[in-house]
Amino acid sequence: MEDKQIVEAVLGGDTRRYAEIVREYQQKVANLTYKMCGNKLDVEEVTQQVFVELYMALPRFRFDSKLSSFIYRITVNVVCKMMNRSKRFVSADQLQENRPERPSSDRNAEQQIIYNEQMEQLRTAIGKLKDEQRTALVLYTFEDFSYNEIAEVMQCSLSKVETLIFRAKKNLAKMVKQ
Repeated sequence: MEDKQIVEAVLGGDTRRYAEIVREYQQKVANLTYKMCGNKLDVEEVTQQVFVELYMALPRFRFDSKLSSFIYRITVNVVCKMMNRSKRFVSADQLQENRPERPSSDRNAEQQIIYNEQMEQLRTAIGKLKDEQRTALVLYTFEDFSYNEIAEVMQCSLSKVETLIFRAKKNLAKMVKQ
């Protein structure tokens, strides 16, 4: 079923279609949220809020972008709003919560410790980036979005996306060196 047909069905009162949207995108929204804010409690709360806001925003969906882009845009907005409200950033402890260690079969204990410290430093640095830089970088690096897709989700120009990612990488390099 096409995005337009699905949205029109939901707007017409078809709750099963909305449940299909939630099922299809719930894990994707949760993954993006986790990568942006790191805290498992926040992920559940934000994911729920995204689908509440999506339901309220569907009448404003103009079909000039894909439904998935619209959902990601709402996700980014909700994450940024909640992070600004709570002023919580990604901490290494939060990102490691409920995450298994990478298998260390190829690494000795010292290499594994160095790797873990570097990952902790990188995650902490990502959490300190400005919202727009973090969003663009996470979408590009972890979600494999193209620059065009990021521009669509963030509702900005392609050149702004390029600049945001460039600055995010530059700022990360500075923070990691310190």
